[in-house]
Amino acid sequence: MEHGGANTLRIRQVLLLFVLLGMSQAGSESGRFSVAEEMQSGSFVGNLAKELGLEMGELFSRGARVVSNDNKQRLQLDVNTGNLLLSEALDREELCGSTEPCVLHFQVLMKNPLQFLRIELQVRDINDHSPVFLEKEILLEIPENSPVGAVFLLESAKDLDVGMNSIKNYTISPNSHFHVKMRVNPDNRKYPELVLDKALDYEEQSEFSFILTALDGGSPPRSGTASVRVVVGDTNDNSPEFEQPFYEVRIPENSVLGSLVVTVSAWDLDSGKNGEISYTFSHASEEIRKTFEINQKSGEVSLTASLDFETIESYSVIIQATDGGGLFGKATVRIEVMDVNDNAPEVTVSSITSPIPENLPETVVMVFSIRDKDSGDNGRMICSIPEDLPFTLKSSVENYYTLETESPLDRESRAQYNITITVTDMGSPRLKTQHNITVLVSDVNDNAPAFTQTSYTLRVRENNSPALHIGSVSATDADAGANAQVTYSLLPPHDPRLPLASLVSINADNGHLFALRSLDYEALQAFEFGVGATDRGSPARSSQALVRVLVLDDNDNSPFVLYPLQNGSAPCTELVPRAAEAGYLVSKVVAVDGDSGQNAWLSYQLLKATEPGLFGVWAHNGEVRTARPPSERDAPKHRLLVLVKDNGEPPRSASVTLHVLLVDGFSQPYLPLPEAAAEQAQADPLTVYLVIALAAVSSLFLFSVLAFIAVRLCGRSRAASLGRCSVPEGHFPGHLVDVGGTGTLSQSHQYEVCLTGGTGTNEFKFLKPLIPNLAPHCPGKEIEENPTFHNSFEFNIQ
Repeated sequence: MEHGGANTLRIRQVLLLFVLLGMSQAGSESGRFSVAEEMQSGSFVGNLAKELGLEMGELFSRGARVVSNDNKQRLQLDVNTGNLLLSEALDREELCGSTEPCVLHFQVLMKNPLQFLRIELQVRDINDHSPVFLEKEILLEIPENSPVGAVFLLESAKDLDVGMNSIKNYTISPNSHFHVKMRVNPDNRKYPELVLDKALDYEEQSEFSFILTALDGGSPPRSGTASVRVVVGDTNDNSPEFEQPFYEVRIPENSVLGSLVVTVSAWDLDSGKNGEISYTFSHASEEIRKTFEINQKSGEVSLTASLDFETIESYSVIIQATDGGGLFGKATVRIEVMDVNDNAPEVTVSSITSPIPENLPETVVMVFSIRDKDSGDNGRMICSIPEDLPFTLKSSVENYYTLETESPLDRESRAQYNITITVTDMGSPRLKTQHNITVLVSDVNDNAPAFTQTSYTLRVRENNSPALHIGSVSATDADAGANAQVTYSLLPPHDPRLPLASLVSINADNGHLFALRSLDYEALQAFEFGVGATDRGSPARSSQALVRVLVLDDNDNSPFVLYPLQNGSAPCTELVPRAAEAGYLVSKVVAVDGDSGQNAWLSYQLLKATEPGLFGVWAHNGEVRTARPPSERDAPKHRLLVLVKDNGEPPRSASVTLHVLLVDGFSQPYLPLPEAAAEQAQADPLTVYLVIALAAVSSLFLFSVLAFIAVRLCGRSRAASLGRCSVPEGHFPGHLVDVGGTGTLSQSHQYEVCLTGGTGTNEFKFLKPLIPNLAPHCPGKEIEENPTFHNSFEFNIQ
C-alpha cells in the first residue's frame, strides 16, 4: 500500500511537471466515445489511436496514459492496440443522476513531445430501473358531490432512468367511475391525475379500490404498481381554491435560514371542519423537502437549508391545500435563486408642498434625489409612480426629480392622494425602494349648493296648529369648510297677492318649513313659493328650488239644506193624493257641503215618520217617495224628519223636517193649513154629536136625515166661498193635462190646480205652468206620478 501510494505521488509530480513545462506544446485535440451503462469490465469502448489519427505504435512509444479529474481509473488503454476498455461497470444513475446527457471527461497524457489530449465518454442510459411508488397504497378521500370531470392528484412514481426509459404513462385497473390521465408539470415531470367519470353516491358505494400502474418507455417497458383506495366522503361539496394557480418567487442565494419565501393562500366556501384548510407539499423530492418547509395552517413557505445558485437555479414546488373533508386544490410555486444584489436604492426628499389649492395648473409638489450604493447594472435605477394618478415625474439634474401635477386638481373628485414613488435598480434580482407621500388638496368655492330635488310637494291638512312643521328642504354643497355651510331662505313669491310671510317660515340652518297660521282649504287650496340655499364662501354661491304646498281638506263643514228652506217661517206642506201609487214623488231634499272629495259625498236617511213604512228617501239624491199606496186608515197629516250626512271622518250631518198632507183626490181647490184642518177635524164630530142629540129628542130618523142634508149643504157652500178658480163642469181638454213620469222635481214652475164642481168624482188635473220662475204656494212643488217608479229605485223607508 505504501509503495502504491509513493508511485501515485511520483506520477502526479511528473504530470504536474509536464503540464508546467509543456503547456506551449499541449494539444487541444479531443475525442468522443459513448458506451451503454452496466457493460462489464473489459468491454470495448473505442480505438483511441484511430479516433485521434495516431500511428499504431505511437501510443506505446510515447507512454500514453489515461487519467481522470477524480483519479478514478474507469478506463484502460491498451497502448499496443490503441483500444479503450472499461475498467469497471458504469452506473449512469450513480454518475450523473438525472442529468442528461451523462458525459465523463478524461485526459490522455503522452510524452516525447509532451501532449495533453481531452476525451469525452458519454454513458448511455439503459432501461435498468423500474418505476417505483414511494407509497404502496394511495388513499384518496373524495366527496360524494364532486362533479363529473373533477380531477384528483395521485402520487407519482419515481424512475431513475432518463429519456425514453423514464416514465411515459399511467393506467388504472378498469372501473366504472374513474380513469387516469397524465399531467406534465412546468419542469417536464409527469404526474398522474384521477378523473371522475361517474357521479359518486356515498349511500350506494362508500369505497373503491383499484391498481395504479406506471409504465416507462423502455424496450421492453418496465412498470411499477400501487394500490389506490378511494373513500367517498359525505356532504363536503367545495374544494379549496388558491388565489392564483401559479406563484413565481425570486430569492437571493444569501438568504438567511428561516426566511419567508412565499405565502400561499387558498379559501374554501364550506364552513366548519370542511372549511379548515391545511397546506402540504405534493410530489416533492427529497431535495425540496430538505430545503423548504410549509406551515400547514398559514401557508407560509420558509427556508430551512442554504441555497446555492451554482448547484440549483430554481425549484418547482406543488402545494396542495386540503380541507377537512378531503377535497384539495393545487398551486405551483416556482422559486428562482438569484445572484446577490444587496443594496437597495435610497430616496432623499429635498422639499415638499402640501396642501395644494385646487384648479391650479402645473404645480411642483416635491423635489427629491435617488442613489444606489451598488455599481454597474445594480446601481442603475428607474423611478416611477402609479399611472392612474394626475401627477408626473420630471428628471432635472443627475438623479434629481420633481413631482408635479399633470393637470388642475379637483378637490370634490378627490381630496387626498397617496403617492408611492418606486425606485428600482437594474440588478438581478432587482431591488426597489418605495417612498409614500400624502398630498392634500385645499378647497376653493367652485360649487353652488344643490337641492336634493328641483321641486318639493308638501301636504298640510287644514285647521293645522300654528308653527306646525310641514316639511323640509335639503341642499348639499360639494365644497368643504365654510364653502359648504348652507343657509336657507324664502324667496319673494311670483304672485304679490300671496301673503307668504304670514303663511310659512323656514329655519335658515336646517331647511325646516313651518306653517305660521291655520290654513283653510275652502279659502286656499294650494300655493307655491321658492326657497334659496346660499353657501358661506367668498364669493357666495346659491341655488333655488320650488316648493308647492297642498292644503288637504278636513271635514269641518256640515251639510247645508237648500230645500226645503228651514228659515223659521211657516213650514212648507207637500200634498199627496191618497190615490198615489208606490214610488210617487212627494218631494226632494236638496243639500250641499262646503268640503270636497269624500267629505262632500252626501247621503240621505229618513230618521222619523208619523206613519212608518209609508214614505221612503232615496239615499243618494234625497228624493222622497211613497213606499206603498196610501190607505184610508192613514192619517191625513204626516211629519217626516230627514237626515243629511256627509262621508267625512268623523261624519257631519244636518236634518230637515217635511210636512205631508194626504188629500182625497184634490177635491178642495184650497187646502187649509195643518192648524185649520185640525180645528175642522175637531169641529165636525161635535156637529155630528149635536145633530144626533137633537134627533134623539124629536125623531131619530127625521133629524138624522136633516142633519145629513145640513152637513152636505154646509160643505158645498164652504168650498164655493174658498174656490181659487171657476171652471165649467166636465173635464179639461186633453192638451192642457201634463202628468209626467220622470220622477224629478222642478223648482222653477208654478202649477194651477182646478177642481171641478158638481161631478161627484172629486177629480183633479195639473195644468201646464202659467207663469215661470214665480214662487208657488209651496216652493219647488211638483206632483208627478209614475206607477212603476218604486220598482226601479231604492228608498230609505222609516
